[in-house]
Amino acid sequence: MSKQPPTVTSRIPGFYREHVEQRLRTMLDTGLLSEDSIRHLEDGGRLTLEVADRMSENVIGVHGLPLAIALNFRVNSNDVLVPMSVEEPSVVAAASNAARQVRMTGGFFGEATAPIMTTQVQFDDVPNPNEAKLRVEAKRDLIFQIADEAIPGMVSRGGGCRDLDVRVLDEDDGILVVHLYVDVGDAMGANVVDAVAEAVAPRIQELTGGSVGLRILSNLPLRRRIKVHCDVSVDALGGPELADGIVKASRFAELDPFRAVTHNKGVMNGIDAVALAMGQDWRSIEAGAHAFAAVTGSYKPLVVWRRTESGVHGELDMPMAVGTVGGSTRVHRGVRAGFELMGIQNAGELAIVMGAAGMASNLAALRALAGEGIQRGHMRLHSRKQEVQENARLQAKKLERGAQ
Repeated sequence: MSKQPPTVTSRIPGFYREHVEQRLRTMLDTGLLSEDSIRHLEDGGRLTLEVADRMSENVIGVHGLPLAIALNFRVNSNDVLVPMSVEEPSVVAAASNAARQVRMTGGFFGEATAPIMTTQVQFDDVPNPNEAKLRVEAKRDLIFQIADEAIPGMVSRGGGCRDLDVRVLDEDDGILVVHLYVDVGDAMGANVVDAVAEAVAPRIQELTGGSVGLRILSNLPLRRRIKVHCDVSVDALGGPELADGIVKASRFAELDPFRAVTHNKGVMNGIDAVALAMGQDWRSIEAGAHAFAAVTGSYKPLVVWRRTESGVHGELDMPMAVGTVGGSTRVHRGVRAGFELMGIQNAGELAIVMGAAGMASNLAALRALAGEGIQRGHMRLHSRKQEVQENARLQAKKLERGAQ
């Protein structure tokens, strides 16, 4: 995590009680935002129809979601303001509260592997697929050369093809797949690796003798991972019983896939909200996360919590393909504002912060389940939505009476 200016802190007590205009003023006072982002946020963060039409297809309007800031996050010894876009207030509140608890023992610490994306080239009807596998492996340097020639811009920025492996999926039917592993720098990398797959397919076909099938990235990038960990004290959690309850709930998820999927949904509450705010492909992240949870053949939790003498220790391990360049990161002014506020410098830093948000969301859910139960907190915040709906209804009736 690149160090932010010393005046920036993610610890802002009472932020949720402030009026929206005052919260915005607090963000402006950080000095992180550009003039363009300030104007965008002061205008309500609205996406123009012109930009929306460039971003999608058959556009008829703009569908808004709240843009919020999760507070109290300290990641790799630096405070970070975490943008979240989500319709459920409990996600932001719970993550912020859990981050405050983690902050008391130093915050979250994480690391990201090199940004290696996986692309697949599939072949059908390959005669003697095991022999074809050896022929492809013997020509790896040539295949790397072809791959890199297809992405000269990425190679010039330090990226490029790094490795290759060949898998025989069905010997009898001659189904073979070649994986190429490409360093995509600070991009999410889907377009990059798809270009690689298209480029190398004809040459590999000559080596295998089969017919070319799919040429596409995999959304299970096992070589592009993050690991995040944290410790939380018994006092921060509210006592030894709650600490024990969190660990028991975590163990439940390790033993039962029916619980594990809901456990992981709690993780993704935080990750998806940040992904949406930061213009990331949250569908890809979701797919990779759940596939990784099941990659051993049994569906497992993405985060596990263990009891320690002083509290609990949590660890997250999962794939995370995100980018700080490309996609909507430059088109959407709200996304640009998010990057300015977060103060991250590369895709690896973004991935680690997103992992921390996922851990915080999971911790908050487990603590609620071990204590008052999840429903009470949900309903307390849900009542705010009902108040808004009721006020809108009353206002509409008032206007209707005035028009009569």
